[in-house]
Amino acid sequence: MAAGDPTPLLGVGKIVKPHGLRGDVIISLTTNRQERAAAGSILHAEDGRSFEIVKSSAHRGRFIATLHGVNGIDAAEALRDTPLFAAPMEDADALWVHDLIGSMVVDADGTELGTVTGVEANPASDLLVLAGVGLIPLNFVIASEPGVRVTVDIPDGLLDLP
Repeated sequence: MAAGDPTPLLGVGKIVKPHGLRGDVIISLTTNRQERAAAGSILHAEDGRSFEIVKSSAHRGRFIATLHGVNGIDAAEALRDTPLFAAPMEDADALWVHDLIGSMVVDADGTELGTVTGVEANPASDLLVLAGVGLIPLNFVIASEPGVRVTVDIPDGLLDLP
C-alpha cells in the first residue's frame, strides 16, 4: 500500500501458494465479494506492489489465478502468504467494518447504547461488539452514518444483564 495514498485499502484475502509451474497462484478470499478474484481486478500487497488478475477460476473454495507479470514457479513462490488488499467497493447498502468501528450505537429512540469496538463473525448474523455492553446482531441495524452513528432496533432485553 503506497504511503500517502488517500484511498484506504481493505484486506480481501491472500495468496496462499503457487499452483503449477507457470506462475499461477492460489488466492483465498476473506471477503464474500467473489468478484475480487475476477479477471481485471487489481489487488495490492502491503509493500505497494499491485497485481492484475489476468484470469481466474474457482477451485475448492479458493481461486486459481494468473497474475500479470508473475511468470514461473519461482515468482509465484515468492508471493506465498502475501496478504491482498483492495479499495472499498461502491455499494450504498453495504456496511463496512472500518466505518462501524468507533461509531456510536443508538436505539430507535436515540438512546446511546455504546461504541462499536469490533465486528465478530457469526453464522446467523455478524455481531457489533459494543464496549462493555454486549453484542448486537447486524440484522438489527436500521440506519448507519459511516464512522459516526449506527441506529439499531433491538428487541427488549437484548442488552440486559442476567
